[in-house]
Amino acid sequence: MRKFLDDDFLLHSETARLLYHEHAEKMPIFDYHCHLPVKEIAEDKCFKNLTEAWLAGDHYKWRAMRSNGIEEKYCTGDATDFEKFRKWAMTVPITIRNPLYHWTHLELQRYFNVKELLNAFTCKKIYDHCSSLLTTSDFSTRNLLRKMKVALVCTTEDPIDFLEYHRQIKKENFEIKVFPAFRPDKAMAINDTRNFKQYIQALSEVSGFKINDFYTLMSALDLRHAYFHQNGCRLSDHGILKFHAEDYKEEELDFILKKVLSGHHANEAEEAKFKTAFLLEMGKMNHKRGWVQQFHFGALRNNNTRHFKLLGPDTGFDSIGDFLIASDMAKFLDKLDQTNELTKTVLFNINPRDNYLVASMIGVFQDGSIPGKLQFGPAWWFLDQKEGIEMQLNALSNLGLLSRFVGMTTDSRSFLSFPRHEYFRRILCNIIGTEVERGELPNDMSLLGKIVEDICYNNAVNYFNFNS
Repeated sequence: MRKFLDDDFLLHSETARLLYHEHAEKMPIFDYHCHLPVKEIAEDKCFKNLTEAWLAGDHYKWRAMRSNGIEEKYCTGDATDFEKFRKWAMTVPITIRNPLYHWTHLELQRYFNVKELLNAFTCKKIYDHCSSLLTTSDFSTRNLLRKMKVALVCTTEDPIDFLEYHRQIKKENFEIKVFPAFRPDKAMAINDTRNFKQYIQALSEVSGFKINDFYTLMSALDLRHAYFHQNGCRLSDHGILKFHAEDYKEEELDFILKKVLSGHHANEAEEAKFKTAFLLEMGKMNHKRGWVQQFHFGALRNNNTRHFKLLGPDTGFDSIGDFLIASDMAKFLDKLDQTNELTKTVLFNINPRDNYLVASMIGVFQDGSIPGKLQFGPAWWFLDQKEGIEMQLNALSNLGLLSRFVGMTTDSRSFLSFPRHEYFRRILCNIIGTEVERGELPNDMSLLGKIVEDICYNNAVNYFNFNS
């Protein structure tokens, strides 16, 4: 019987172990999509304890705790930090077969060399040990990144951000590259009339454009897009329910924008037209400056009205959606491709039902200009666990080129989440290694080792091209 979380965790053949330990394990981490607070990197923050570093903002853990009957005060409420951690420690053994069980113990081992299992009996010892380390400079945010051999991270930023912390980090010559990603979702959110009006006012002030029609809205965003480019940004990110591909006229867009800014609600058809035009214009900006664009689609957000009113967004009340996506996705991408303005694009799918749909869709718009120009993004959010990762890798392998895949991201707000790259790499090596030993792939370590190294790091470096 194997020991839990040993050196060969998730590696079930000799070839898998060779691929991981000789190839994947040594590669740096290129994390092209995360939600780390860049201010904490700039300030090289030290956390006051393990709860602050590990539980604050982690809706994955909050969902599990609520499912275990833990009161909200121990998730997002006013309980003490140790009380919150103790409730989490009590929940961990109940998460068996949930990826949280693997992630929790990987993170304890990789950062703190803690090999005991976390539970109600070990929580005080583990909490005290890890908290004491986190308060030291050796466990500052920058050193946590160094411990995981992180080479680059892209933090998700709003167009109105001045990027002062990114500029500070660059000025200090921090050896780990930290770049912003441009996320203009709020400038498209006309369904939220009150917040949209406030946001447009803020965008107007930052850009110096009086925004009163669609043209001035796009002009303001283009100015901010250029500003982000000057500060090293080379990719945009868009969180959408689904793609839209409606026909529209410019005067319709002006009417819709003015309608919403005057306090009225756009109807469903108007919203679809506006979002179509908005994302097409963003796509053209991304192409103009040679950026990559990412689309995270399919999540049904803020489904629990009572808790949304109490806690706001991103607190654990989202789910997988079941939208029909193929036709509008194809039409949207085609609208950009018709004028040769479809830039490099990463599609992040959240419904496993649609894995083969997305894997087939990216093949439609590969044009031979760039290896893997369109990417099936890594398993995301509800799917970034063992089965979800395997399903994404299998769909991509069967319908596309796994060898050109740009690999994993953390998609996390936590500095302790980087072992998710290790988790992904072990799963990848196990899939390939298993097929070698079954005689389904050649036992060619020079070929397979290079493919593994490319997926883990090299492909992303070449694809995102932050040196341009």
